Amino acid sequence: MTQTNGNNRKPVNLKHGRLIEAPVRSKLFLSLLPYTSWLITNITAVGFAIYFFLLNRTTVTGRMNVDHSRNTLLLANHQTYIDSWLIGVSAFFPHTWWRPWLLPWNPAAIENLFHTRAWAWLAEQWRCIPVKEGRRDIGALKRILSVLRTGTVVMFPEGRRSRNGDVGTGVAGPGFIALKTFPTVIPVAIYGIEDVYPIGNFSPGFGKRIRIAIGEPIDYEDLKKRGRSKETAQELVDRVMDRVREMHDELRRNN
Repeated sequence: MTQTNGNNRKPVNLKHGRLIEAPVRSKLFLSLLPYTSWLITNITAVGFAIYFFLLNRTTVTGRMNVDHSRNTLLLANHQTYIDSWLIGVSAFFPHTWWRPWLLPWNPAAIENLFHTRAWAWLAEQWRCIPVKEGRRDIGALKRILSVLRTGTVVMFPEGRRSRNGDVGTGVAGPGFIALKTFPTVIPVAIYGIEDVYPIGNFSPGFGKRIRIAIGEPIDYEDLKKRGRSKETAQELVDRVMDRVREMHDELRRNN
């Protein structure tokens, strides 16, 4: 099966939602993958920590709301390509060095990070889960559920980056995932990072003020009893996004 990249029109080969243009990997490579991913992701996180906290002015509130347990789902508003790095570094680093399950997984559009072999290899090391563009990806959903049970996942219910910085509405997908594995669901609001890495600008900014707020876990015990349905999943996502919007507005007022 071949999918066309919407940006540069290069073919992307897929099988069950996974990139297959790389050569068949050896058993040794597969056995070393968790260790190389741990090392490469942590080293990259060091670079982002320097960028966010030394080269820019990043303030984090509510970090104590993340208890470092497995099966944790962080849901946030979406502004830039590097939002997941900001959230991962702010919530878990440097604990990721000795608690590898805290290195978050995150869904990533195939056309953005899996269009070449080099980027696909890096994205795999960074724990990105490829998601097919334009339609429901069952393979990606199953992989998210698999890694969430024993780790952490960062998702952006809006699906797309905000063009004006405001928090939009979320889709039901993350709600279905939460109602399947019953993770701890943490709302996260980010503000100001769109000034650091604006849409369409490939030159990152410096000296900017970035704010991130990590909220208390969302209570959805009442929704668990109602079973999995599109309506229940959407209600859970709406509950999360309402909280994200409240925190985002507070960050804006206090900026």
